[in-house]
Amino acid sequence: QVQLVESGGGLVQAGGSLRLSCAASGRTFRFASMGWFRQAPGKERDVVTAISWSGESTYYADSVKGRFTISRDNAKNTLSLQMNSLKPEDTAVYYCAEGSSVGALVAGTITSWGQGTQVTVSS
Repeated sequence: QVQLVESGGGLVQAGGSLRLSCAASGRTFRFASMGWFRQAPGKERDVVTAISWSGESTYYADSVKGRFTISRDNAKNTLSLQMNSLKPEDTAVYYCAEGSSVGALVAGTITSWGQGTQVTVSS
């Protein structure tokens, strides 16, 4: 299990970009699949994207394909999310999460959650 701390959220205009980071502590990060989830007010927490421990396998929700890119640096225990062409509907609290596999993350089986970082996209 790892401990996760997100950063990089903020306020941006539609069409802009933000880069989220998730710092992980714990010896198991490099063996864990990781993902980003988001939760808008009044809505459920949904998976946005996920990546395998090696980076070879990724998943993207249809709503973010072509705009968001997930990446990881196992040497620095860091997970990142580059968000481009942001839309007002991307406004949510974004959470970093650990899982046993990309499939487990997509299914909502989570081992660890970060505390979340707010992303607000103005129109």
